[in-house]
Amino acid sequence: MVGTTSVNTGVEGVEGGIGLTALLVAAARAIETHRDDALARDVYAEHFVLAAPASADWPVRLQQVPDGDANPLWGRFARYFGLRTRVLDDFLLRSVYTGGIRQVVLLGAGLDTRAFRLDWPAGCTVFEIDREGVLAFKHKVLDGLSATPKAVRVPVPADLRDDWAGALAAAGFDPAVPSVWLAEGLLFYLPAAAETHLIDTVDRLSAGGSALAFEVKLDKDLLEYRDSPLYTSTADQIGIDLLRLFAREQRPDSAGDLTGKGWSTSVRTPFDYTRHHGRGPLPEQNDALAGNRWVFANMPRHQLRP
Repeated sequence: MVGTTSVNTGVEGVEGGIGLTALLVAAARAIETHRDDALARDVYAEHFVLAAPASADWPVRLQQVPDGDANPLWGRFARYFGLRTRVLDDFLLRSVYTGGIRQVVLLGAGLDTRAFRLDWPAGCTVFEIDREGVLAFKHKVLDGLSATPKAVRVPVPADLRDDWAGALAAAGFDPAVPSVWLAEGLLFYLPAAAETHLIDTVDRLSAGGSALAFEVKLDKDLLEYRDSPLYTSTADQIGIDLLRLFAREQRPDSAGDLTGKGWSTSVRTPFDYTRHHGRGPLPEQNDALAGNRWVFANMPRHQLRP
C-alpha cells in the first residue's frame, strides 16, 4: 500500500522516531559544510534543522559546540556522517559518469539534497522514496529557498515496508535500463525480513549495469555498545536513543545474497575512507561504529536477467 501516512505540510514527518534522525544527519551535514576542510557541502542542510522546532536549537556550525570536535555527537559522529556523505556522493557520480546510468533511486531519501547539490549529467532522473510527511517537510523548506534541482527530480511518497516498487513504477521508473540505488542510513532501522525484501526487490528491478550502495551494521549484539559515547551523547544531548530505533534482531547477509545473485560486491569499513581522505573517525575503544560497513555492489552489464 502506498502513501500510508496522511498528507502533512508541517514538521510532524520529521519530528519523532526515525524521522528525527534525518534532522540529526542534516545537522551533521551542516556542520561539515562549514568546516574549512569539508568533505562534502550541503548549503540546504542547516535550513532543515532550523525549520523544525525539535532541532531549531541544535548546532549547525562546530563553533556553536562548546567542546568542538571533542564532543562525541557533534564532533566524531557528525564527522562520520560527513564522510559517509562524501563517499556515497562519489559512488553515485562515478556510476552516472563512468557507468552511463541515468536513473538514480534514493531509498528512504529523508532530507537528502543530492538532486539539488550534485552536478548530474544531462538526462538524469533522481527518484526520492520516503514517507509523505517527510517529503512534505522537505518540499516546504526547499520551496522557501527557491531551490532548483540539477536533474529531473521525482518524489515518490511511499513507505518502504509497503508496495514502494509499485509507486516507483507509477512514477516513471524503467526497470529495463540500468539504475543506481542508494540506501543510506536505512537498513538498520528495518526488520530483517524487510531488509531482505528490499534487497530482493532492488535486484528484481535492476537491469544489467546497475549499481547499489547501502550501509549495514554487523554487530552481533548492538547492546554491547550501549555505553558508547556516540549513543549516550546522542541520547543526552538531543534525546534520540538510537538503540531503541534500531532493529536489534540478527541481520541478514545482504552482501552475500547479492553476490549469489550475480552482483560483484565490496564491503568496506568507514575507517578505510578516513585513511583515504585523511579526515574522519578512526577506531576507538567501546566504538559504536565498529560494526558499520558500507557495501557497494555492481551488476555486470552483460548479466542475463530472468
